[in-house]
Amino acid sequence: MQKLLAIEDFTALQGRLIADRDPRIPCLVISAGTCGQASGANDLIRAAKRELLGRGLVNRIHLRITGCHGFCEAEPSVLVEPRGTFYPKVGAGEMERIVEAVAADQVLNDLLFVDPQTGAAVEAQSEVPFYRRQVRTILARNEKVDPIRMYDYIENGGYSALVRALEYEDPAWVVDEVKESGLRGRGGAGFPTGLKWELLARQPNGQGKFVVCNADEGDPGAYMDRSVLEGNPHSVIEGMLIGGYATGSNEGVVYVRNEYPLAIKHLVIALRQCRELGLLGEDILGTGFSFDIKLVRGAGAFVCGEETALMRSIEGRTGEPSQRPPFPVEKGIHGKPTCINNVETWANIPIVIRDGARRFSKVGTPKSTGTKIFSLVGKIKNTGLVEVPMGMPIREIVDEIGGGPVGRARIKAVQTGGPSGGCIPAERFDLPIDYDSLADAGSIMGSGGMIVMDESTCMVDVAKYFMKFLEDESCGKCFTCRKGIQRMREILDDVSRGQGSPEKLELLEELANVVKDTTMCALGQTASNPVLSTIRYFRDEYVAHIEGRRCPAGVCKALVTYSINEDCTGCTACVRVCPERAISGAKQKRHVIDAGKCIKCGACRTVCKFDAIDVV
Repeated sequence: MQKLLAIEDFTALQGRLIADRDPRIPCLVISAGTCGQASGANDLIRAAKRELLGRGLVNRIHLRITGCHGFCEAEPSVLVEPRGTFYPKVGAGEMERIVEAVAADQVLNDLLFVDPQTGAAVEAQSEVPFYRRQVRTILARNEKVDPIRMYDYIENGGYSALVRALEYEDPAWVVDEVKESGLRGRGGAGFPTGLKWELLARQPNGQGKFVVCNADEGDPGAYMDRSVLEGNPHSVIEGMLIGGYATGSNEGVVYVRNEYPLAIKHLVIALRQCRELGLLGEDILGTGFSFDIKLVRGAGAFVCGEETALMRSIEGRTGEPSQRPPFPVEKGIHGKPTCINNVETWANIPIVIRDGARRFSKVGTPKSTGTKIFSLVGKIKNTGLVEVPMGMPIREIVDEIGGGPVGRARIKAVQTGGPSGGCIPAERFDLPIDYDSLADAGSIMGSGGMIVMDESTCMVDVAKYFMKFLEDESCGKCFTCRKGIQRMREILDDVSRGQGSPEKLELLEELANVVKDTTMCALGQTASNPVLSTIRYFRDEYVAHIEGRRCPAGVCKALVTYSINEDCTGCTACVRVCPERAISGAKQKRHVIDAGKCIKCGACRTVCKFDAIDVV
């Protein structure tokens, strides 16, 4: 890898890479992010290499190993370019047929995705219902690059936005472009990115400045940042380079949780490649701009997602929030002015500079521009990462992209924003996804977690789960956060065990508002959202637990009893899974449950195909 000494060297390299590419040569694209590897992508890769080498097709059919494409439910998958043929849930034994078909320019209809609405096989990935409604400006780039091959990124326009910014020779122009784009921070609060950059740029340059990538993604069920770092780390590095140039900073930090080994591996490789090529370090591309990035691994503390706690952790101190002001752009890491944005925000920057602010702002809503990546998980058919324009109604995401409920139970709610977010009921699914609408509904955008819940989900139990999570993750610095969250969890625990009362429910709501209004950092200020939103929209479930001493969803064990109704066919499936042998009955005859032995684990209800298990 020869070091590039000037912008002309980079332009020449990119031109050679594009000229050497023959778009007519078919390419097998295998997604091998964490989700893909967990589903068997590595076996698929080995099988593909074996077939291509064994048949002498290496020069006729290319192979590209990429990060996550988003459709995690369909992993492991194969995408065939340039046809766009999409094969979901491919077994290693099917690679021989796929290679043969690609070599003969044919399609294997029996391996294609089948549209559940029409029953027809769908060849093109773009026509698969999961992808059809998305606008994939960030995730689509994952398919085009091997994350450990820097030339893939450059060949597909990578670092062109950096070159454009450097050639303009006006950092203020870059800041103005980001401001005009309307890009808001994708990490949760939605603060205008351009305004934050402008505040940092105004700080004196004498003591140095930091730009930081917050990759401490700790929300349960959220993995957007991990997938971007695994699949396209250079997009984040390019965004930080542009941010460093625009704000007068020459030091960058990526703070990533240690539980993301693949993301760390790819990021380390990408940083090394950038230094070898001359895109990080001193006098980048002969412009006089110097900038470097170091990697800091976090220990997985949820509170370190808060920017002042994150900065303390980077400094090697205990990760706990600090009082503001002063704000990080005034006094941050080691007392130097600091700008912090999350992974998705940085990945958007090259798109803004490359395509222009006006084009970027045409997507989304006037106050929430661009696209947003969500991790769509829970009781839904199509789980994975979805990238949609800001302002798309929740219903379209859940029903059209997500495919609706996974079983016969109807969808009840969606929880957005992670542990600090709120639960939005199904009757409000026409709500557009943007920062202001979610805040009005009692939730937040957060980093982009979206957990779908159906009628088998108890909303009291959901609130209790998130309070337990936040109780464990609170740094304990604020008394109202430390004890308030604990007390909310204790009251919810009482309600779930049938020991609640109207007075306790009133106290729970009052306590949630106190915690919201009196804590110092965002963790405490938003910790009450799961409680307040479930009380606001699902008060009837709380009343059922308190006054009726029952759990409508059949989740809270202390309040439920299992019985077998007349729909039982005597198939014995429930007998085989009962850990306490509490179910008896002759084969093909109605069975019964011994309430004295039943531990209410729900295993019988899970395996029953005839809705013969009642919960009362």
